[in-house]
Amino acid sequence: NSSRIVGAARHLTGGAANISVDHYSSGWKIDDIADFTKEGKFHIKTYNKISEQGLKQFPEEQYEIKPSEWDAFNAHAILLRSHKLQESEVDVSVRAIARCGAGTNNVPVVRMTELGIPVFNTPGANANAVKELILCGMLLGSRRVVDGINHMKELGAAGQARERVEKDKAMFGGRELKGKTLAVVGLGHIGASTARDAAALGMDIVGYDPGLSIDSALKLPREITLVDSISSAVANADYISLNIPYIKGSPKEGGTHGIIGNDVISHLKSDAVILNFARGELVDSDAMKSFLDSGDGRYVTDFPDDLCWDHKNAVVLPHLGASTEEAEDQAAAMAANTIRDYIETGAIKNSVNFPETSLPERPANSIRMTVVNKNIPGMLAHITEAFAKADLNIIQQINHSRGDIAYNVLDIDPTSNVGDAICLKDLQRELTTLEGVLSSRVLFDCPGAGYARNIEGSYFI
Repeated sequence: NSSRIVGAARHLTGGAANISVDHYSSGWKIDDIADFTKEGKFHIKTYNKISEQGLKQFPEEQYEIKPSEWDAFNAHAILLRSHKLQESEVDVSVRAIARCGAGTNNVPVVRMTELGIPVFNTPGANANAVKELILCGMLLGSRRVVDGINHMKELGAAGQARERVEKDKAMFGGRELKGKTLAVVGLGHIGASTARDAAALGMDIVGYDPGLSIDSALKLPREITLVDSISSAVANADYISLNIPYIKGSPKEGGTHGIIGNDVISHLKSDAVILNFARGELVDSDAMKSFLDSGDGRYVTDFPDDLCWDHKNAVVLPHLGASTEEAEDQAAAMAANTIRDYIETGAIKNSVNFPETSLPERPANSIRMTVVNKNIPGMLAHITEAFAKADLNIIQQINHSRGDIAYNVLDIDPTSNVGDAICLKDLQRELTTLEGVLSSRVLFDCPGAGYARNIEGSYFI
């Protein structure tokens, strides 16, 4: 959609300069814009049911929330949970995408990076909910609680519950957690929280995480023993909690698909309990079934498993990990605030494809512009040259890169161009049409305006 809406020029006041910025918004069709928009607001498209508490982070006077069913609605940002996003659903006007959750496998991140669109997630928002389910899973794997519940229902139906309740308890004997060893594979938000609370229950903790961050390390219990491989972690463990991300490809290829296979399982104790509330694909089902068949080991997960779903030593739950009101509220609120920070100030936090960018306050009487470009040599010089041609002084500038993407934030002094009016529309066109530039924004007091895209050489505003 290359439709272009240009209304009355906006004027920014700052010093003695006269600055003109066209009031425009990408993608809108001029014949029906009045039916689908509210002037002067950012428009957020939502997929799935997003927590109302989270959506309240968007001030009503600045934002309008619309569900994806609103077919003609072209958004400035997208908020979603489990919906598998297609490129065709990302309007030319979209500046950012945020998922209310940690994983982004349902978002075409690689393609969004190519288009210059940041994708955000909410790491840690559901950590407590998942941690609590892991602790529950340890108990389910220790005491055959589920089997006991089903048995009592059968006895109740037969009218024998009272006479058999004491006699049959020996059928469901188990063990306690205190004094047992828990191996935590992956020590991010969820893993660190699990390790800390399991230690408080009197368990011995062994941990493995080759990419352990300082932040996560500070949250670990003092008594934890860190090892250098998964096999070392699980070798003497009574319980193993998997808390690592799914990365496509085998372990030999640098991925995590089937990482809990025969090589790792061969090191397990015969009665070990494996807890998988991370991703189902981490576990090789054939290897897991062989393990469950050969001893008294248990497998507890909230992911479907075609081979182990009805095994007597497996407890397979619905995908309940983050299914609490608190987790959904927190994830939605975090996603909303991340979108707001990026749209309103240009700051980037919790992006899976753009560089982390913390920004200082915009200086008084200055204008902030952002430029997203391919991370290739010479781009920064070309960008600053465009400002020099416009006789504009750059007060402060930040340039960060990540992989194939570079992100620039420039605060400019409009008073450096004395006399003639400054036409940011012309400057923005010149910036955005530079070879290698993907998009640009002028951040000012008109929500929805000031965004331009360069899509394969075509200029969209």
